[in-house]
Amino acid sequence: MRVSSGVPGFDEVVDGGFPADRLYVVSGPPGSGKTTFCSQFAAQGARNGDDVLYVSMHETKAGIKRDMGGYDFGFDRALETDRITFLDSFSADGRRFFGLPGERRDRSGVANRLTGFINSRDIDRIVFDSTMLLRFLLDDDEDTMIQLLSSLKRTDATTLLISEMTDPSAYSEEHYLAHGVVFMHNYLEDDGMRRGLQVLKMRGADIDTDIQDVEFTDGGLRVGGAATVTH
Repeated sequence: MRVSSGVPGFDEVVDGGFPADRLYVVSGPPGSGKTTFCSQFAAQGARNGDDVLYVSMHETKAGIKRDMGGYDFGFDRALETDRITFLDSFSADGRRFFGLPGERRDRSGVANRLTGFINSRDIDRIVFDSTMLLRFLLDDDEDTMIQLLSSLKRTDATTLLISEMTDPSAYSEEHYLAHGVVFMHNYLEDDGMRRGLQVLKMRGADIDTDIQDVEFTDGGLRVGGAATVTH
């Protein structure tokens, strides 16, 4: 079974969409389109009638609604339906799952609390933004992070993790544990800054690993043909 990304042009790069019920990492530097990509994924789920969980480690619901409201793919409207559950880690609900940095509580229970919520709500799609700030809340506890990622892999949801990353060769535990890694590029060419997308791995899919052109449109991100990158 394939899950559509909601990003025009991307599903063709990964043989028809994300293989369902798996864990994927969307990495890249700031401003490369990670949050927009994942918001399109969430909005597509809402349109399909999926139950979606959007976990933000740094943004309020009003903030991301405002940021994504300039696009036409409908994420801001989907947030107002019962199809998307938005969990702000610093809200009262979020603190029930993650606590606060330095707070004395059972960090190992984060995985159980979160996956219990996911399973009880029959969540189909998850967006987690971002792993860098998740580590901050977990006091940089690598064992807890690995436990959480491993638990997410065992849910019946298709999960996208946003991971801040500037060097595509500098991997962390989420890149090794994930079923797939999508890297968003920013690079300079003679005519200025360009953006690209590259699928570094995707288990169970026949993928195109070339860097694909990416553009921001009124409808969000659009993935075009393979880009020619010169250095």
